[in-house]
Amino acid sequence: MTTDKPVLRVGLLICSDLFFTSKVTGTAQALGLRVDAVDDIVSARLRLEAGGIGCVLLDLAAPRVSIVELVAAMPESARVPIIAFGSHVNVELLESARAAGAEVMPRSQFSATLPNILTQHLPR
Repeated sequence: MTTDKPVLRVGLLICSDLFFTSKVTGTAQALGLRVDAVDDIVSARLRLEAGGIGCVLLDLAAPRVSIVELVAAMPESARVPIIAFGSHVNVELLESARAAGAEVMPRSQFSATLPNILTQHLPR
């Protein structure tokens, strides 16, 4: 019989908006889940290299991280789903994130479906 505990998977939010960060981390906490937040590519890469990440939630408006940088910075061993969200009027940015392999949605859709996104990608 093994006594190994399941590995806790946490979400990694890349966002520079403190109010939105609080909304995401608070929603996760209410669901019994955890989302860590960073706002730059160096911190994101370090957190990904540390392991235990179940998904990345990328605010496409984050000024210090681009989707291209994020994909390039992800270690092969840490490849996880990327859910990118941004302004619905910035179609070009949303399309570039989709082309880079992210699941993409407008910020309003991300907000409305956040509990589902978290429970889907961060099993308890």
